[in-house]
Amino acid sequence: MTVDQLIAEQAAAQGGHITRAQLAALGLHRGAIDARLARGALIAVFHGVYAVGHLPTNPVDRAHGALLVSGTGSALAGDSALAFWLGQTGDWPKPLELVSATDRRPSGVIVHRRRALLSRDIRTVDGLRVTSPARTALDMAPRITAKRLERIVNELRHERRLTVEQLIDVSDRNPRHPGTEPIRTLTGASQQEHSRSGLEDAFLRLVRRHQLPIPQINVHLAGHRVDAYFPDHGLVVELDGGVEHGSNWRPAFEADRTQMVDVLLETGLPTIRFTREQVMRHEQQTAAKLAGILERRMQRAADPHPESQAETHHDPQAATPPDTPPDP
Repeated sequence: MTVDQLIAEQAAAQGGHITRAQLAALGLHRGAIDARLARGALIAVFHGVYAVGHLPTNPVDRAHGALLVSGTGSALAGDSALAFWLGQTGDWPKPLELVSATDRRPSGVIVHRRRALLSRDIRTVDGLRVTSPARTALDMAPRITAKRLERIVNELRHERRLTVEQLIDVSDRNPRHPGTEPIRTLTGASQQEHSRSGLEDAFLRLVRRHQLPIPQINVHLAGHRVDAYFPDHGLVVELDGGVEHGSNWRPAFEADRTQMVDVLLETGLPTIRFTREQVMRHEQQTAAKLAGILERRMQRAADPHPESQAETHHDPQAATPPDTPPDP
């Protein structure tokens, strides 16, 4: 195998990049490297890091080059890590953002120095080192809105890349991190299962904003997955997204109604439904109605037989039974 073949083979595992030190290890002296630079076989992208044959055309390959110049202890972080975990295929935010245990700060790359990262804070995927989804969420939390953080976390949970336990772990280990409080706020209301839609996220924001009891989300009851379940109140809430059913609205409508009947028949739990319009555009009215229903349900749970109790307070002398003859 020729030297150029060895260079190409090593670069293939590094997003098309190779370092000056690696070239020297393959036997290339300074003159040989300069000659390849002159004819375009090597292209300088960072100090001491070269693209082989052509510049990288996708962000993942460019990230490999950035990691090479930042050292062996570095990893993608922040916006770059988030773009990686969300599977963004277009341009990533620039410049690339990394984290490193050393104080190396190459030109053209943002590098944050972090000494407290554990092995579980870093993942290696196809040779690319990147902060874990939990650590990425922690780092991004103070930069974005609570709504966007919730959406990102739900998407990563949906893809089974992240768990609530991992978020709790990373926030507990970094109590002074500026992202810890937003993460703790989020995990305090997190569910065993991820929210499957923006409508469910909006519903959770509604109940939190109006200080209503937090329901369980996407719970299995009577063989069906229900959107929200208030166990202390014995109530199921389903959310009608409308357009989410697309052209199959009729089968979906029938399935939803069948589910309501099955859940009531097997568990005795009633189901109420809120539309997207009610949740997102008429939040105040919807929250007030839900609060009233939950209060009634709680009263009924505490007083399951109001009619019988009313009878016990009735004065038995107030009326004469119809079959009782009058006194002589």
